[in-house]
Amino acid sequence: MAEITIIGAGLAGCEAAWQAAERGVQVTLLEMKPDRYSPAHQLPGLAELVCSNSLRGESLENAVGLLKEELRRLGSLFMMAAEATRVPAGGALAVDRQLFSDYVTDRIGTHPLIRVVRGEVTAIPPDGTVVVASGPLTSDALAGELGRLTGDYLYFYDAIAPIVTADSLDMGKVFRASRYGKGEGDDYLNSPLDEAEYQAFVAALNDGEKVPAREFEKVVHFEGCMPVEELAARGLETLRFGPMKPVGLVDPRTGVEPHAVVQLRREDLAGAMYNLVGFQTKLTWPEQRRVFRMLPGLENVEFVRLGSMHRNTFINAPALLLPTFQLRRDPRILFAGQITGVEGYVESAGSGFLAGLNAARLAVGEKLIVPPPATALGALVGHITNAEPRHFQPMNVNYGLFPSLPGRVKKKEKRAMLAERALAELDHWIEQV
Repeated sequence: MAEITIIGAGLAGCEAAWQAAERGVQVTLLEMKPDRYSPAHQLPGLAELVCSNSLRGESLENAVGLLKEELRRLGSLFMMAAEATRVPAGGALAVDRQLFSDYVTDRIGTHPLIRVVRGEVTAIPPDGTVVVASGPLTSDALAGELGRLTGDYLYFYDAIAPIVTADSLDMGKVFRASRYGKGEGDDYLNSPLDEAEYQAFVAALNDGEKVPAREFEKVVHFEGCMPVEELAARGLETLRFGPMKPVGLVDPRTGVEPHAVVQLRREDLAGAMYNLVGFQTKLTWPEQRRVFRMLPGLENVEFVRLGSMHRNTFINAPALLLPTFQLRRDPRILFAGQITGVEGYVESAGSGFLAGLNAARLAVGEKLIVPPPATALGALVGHITNAEPRHFQPMNVNYGLFPSLPGRVKKKEKRAMLAERALAELDHWIEQV
């Protein structure tokens, strides 16, 4: 029987393992937890969600919503787990993190063709088909090995938002509402700030003590997960047009939009925990307690998890990878997940799907495949393999990556037409492969 090895049992690694095994290939899935944890991981199970429990929007108006629909049609384990463990989140798809991990751990652990081996991996197996899905928090030893293998890899910094307990919030000061009334109304809690409160909060963020970077490390933040204090430093109004924008949120007690709002999204199915939306931070833990308790309704809040900052490692994919996710200099090795430069949970799972599919085909001697460029998955592949290597940065899937539509298209109809074309081409591709 054909065999492959997958390094890393996060979203991409588990998706790759599932797709390969479902095609009759024996999989050895290597995972360093619980022997060793990265700075951001806490759960011993597989497919742990770290930065947030949100998988972002579901509407086809958003490219990530289209990517979810594509993965549903392709039989993605990630989407099966998401649907089974979802929690209310308005127009977004959010999950209970613990239940999500439990679901994937059970499905992977009980698959007859998948063998999970625990323990840190410090070197790439010298023979056979290998998928490297070690993630953006790859251990130092393996990162060093990958550096020698690729000769060219980059890194940036990511930050995690705090999580608080629901029963420690002052419900007399926060109000329940989803932006523009989407969802059930209780998916989000909102801390409203008047102008004076907002200005004091921004000043506190600017003055707060931050965790310093080590001297030999160059700090480069990904725009999609920028620490809140970095945004505050850009100008007084920056946060009001970012994570603290009040648009679409009317305080029922006043009948008007507040000057600024901090949204808290339900973290678990029971609604016992909430995370501060868009509030990734590198403030020190004592400063987080002081500054975030300035927010109305959070004066006595209990923190389940404080924010932290960690290094994210990714390879220079356009210079190193083929569209099949194979390493150019050693095609028996494939890469998947955020280490390739895709950004986001759904994107990681998507890359894992393709890497697992192609690893299985490689192991049995079949021709490797690439999804159509007009699909969300294909557009993502195009970005990480065709971008300018000198300026390559991680990217979420977005409609700007898609091939243009023929002729003149009305702006308000463009996204719907891109989605319609993508799903039609995906369905045709599925029939072919």
